[in-house]
Amino acid sequence: MALVINTTTSTYFKATLLAITGLLLAACSSNKANNYKESELKQSKLVTLPNAQVIATFPEANPSSREYVNNRGTFKAYKGRGQLLIQNNNAISADIFINNQKLNITNQLAENTLYEYSLARRTHNGVNTFKVENIKPKGASLTLRFEFPTLNTAAQSNIDFSQVDALIEKDVKAGFPGAVLAVAKSGELIKLSAYGDAKQYQQSDLMLLRPEPMQTHTLFDLASNTKIFATNFALMKLVSEGLLNINKPVQSYLPEYKGDGRELRTVKDLLTHTAGYPPVFDFHRKSTKNGEAYFSQNSQTTKQLLLTQVPLSNKYPAQAVYSDIDYMILGVLVERITGQPLDDYLEQHIYAPLKLTNTVFNPLKKGFKRAEFAATELRGNTRDGRIAFDNIRTNVLQGEVHDERAFYSFDGVAGHAGLFSNAPDLAVLCQVLLNQGGFGNTQLFSASSLAQFLTPQLNNETYGLGFRLAGNNQARRWHFGPYASAQAYGHTGWTGTVTVIDPTYDLAIILLTNARHTPIKGGQKHYQFLGKQYETAQYGSVVSLIYEALLNQ
Repeated sequence: MALVINTTTSTYFKATLLAITGLLLAACSSNKANNYKESELKQSKLVTLPNAQVIATFPEANPSSREYVNNRGTFKAYKGRGQLLIQNNNAISADIFINNQKLNITNQLAENTLYEYSLARRTHNGVNTFKVENIKPKGASLTLRFEFPTLNTAAQSNIDFSQVDALIEKDVKAGFPGAVLAVAKSGELIKLSAYGDAKQYQQSDLMLLRPEPMQTHTLFDLASNTKIFATNFALMKLVSEGLLNINKPVQSYLPEYKGDGRELRTVKDLLTHTAGYPPVFDFHRKSTKNGEAYFSQNSQTTKQLLLTQVPLSNKYPAQAVYSDIDYMILGVLVERITGQPLDDYLEQHIYAPLKLTNTVFNPLKKGFKRAEFAATELRGNTRDGRIAFDNIRTNVLQGEVHDERAFYSFDGVAGHAGLFSNAPDLAVLCQVLLNQGGFGNTQLFSASSLAQFLTPQLNNETYGLGFRLAGNNQARRWHFGPYASAQAYGHTGWTGTVTVIDPTYDLAIILLTNARHTPIKGGQKHYQFLGKQYETAQYGSVVSLIYEALLNQ
């Protein structure tokens, strides 16, 4: 590991000491393979302190009278992985234990110096312990910083997923278009597989002579999974930073949100779908029961109508009704608090710090090519000619958000839909959730804010704040399967996407399909995408077989 000394040291002295220390380390490295005769502690080259899952200073400021509860704690890590940063304030020595194994610190510590320590030899999967003793001299202190676990994408797994593969491959042979499946377990991406084709049709049921094969990195329209991987991530970050209080009225952040009882609605009401809005509201069409007064294919006009005109129930608090409108408003709320467009804020402050370059809104406007995406509906939003409205798309949708309200009325960027991503990027975002807010040296939100968003609602335990929960009554077995723990959560998306995050098993399941990329059969009002008839598109069976593969190994 590279070395650096404290920032008060002169440049010349730094360079000299670095060179000397490097030679000394090289000379003694051969003695370190199987013993701990030499100190494993390395001075750090970090100039600024990174974020961490645990930051603890010792001795504790207010120790307990119980001897064996002081100067101790836990952190999450995986076997053979992990990094500790020791920020020495003014100690010359200390005994530090990881999982009751004493770290080898043979040299006197230097004041105001950062040290790095690899935890590869000390850690195991899950909860790990640490404690600090014998800090000298009296009155001295030091701070331990444990990084968040990351995701090993090069993992080798011996789990037998053959039944899962057989199910999806059987559907593909029978006419199902395609899918990508990712499974992350205990910090390792143990499965990443592509099936079928990303695009099979030109238009109007005409098959391509050469279908575009599905790739593990193919991007998908996430539909309502946007709610948790975009809007919820932003909201939890704002809550963690003290910029948002979900128990305050929406009007506290959006002053124009008033009239017809809007003043009573809190941010939490939107998050729990109890504000009293209908499931959908078609701004993009003139021919609705609400008339042309609510018609808008302009983002700014839509937002004005959304905040001031969309009718809501007179009953308050209202019964929970899953509504895209709630998350449309929450998307605007994020923009108002941050002073940035929703996509800019997310891409700059959520995805970029995680180095996720394939998670975006309006990807075709940002340099992506259509061939990088799984296609959805064959004839735009027409339902094979059954629907018509101004400016309707009629081509095969690929790389453009399918959701009509997001595309036509919000210019592709909305809180309820519009996000595109692929399985590897989503696996990282799921790991952030399993880590309770961070990844490596990046922290996006606090564990307490995530806990707040995952608290079951009293009137329906399958609702958290935006997240859908497995709960105890298995009411959502079709989503989570029969084996998920009561703590499992996730979401689904209309285009054919489903996510399951199960902290009890340190598990994430990501199934992305293009189930809507099929012909539509039925009458003028009652019809169905053929792709939705397949078992893979029903989610629960795939999820169930994954749990069986893991639990029955």
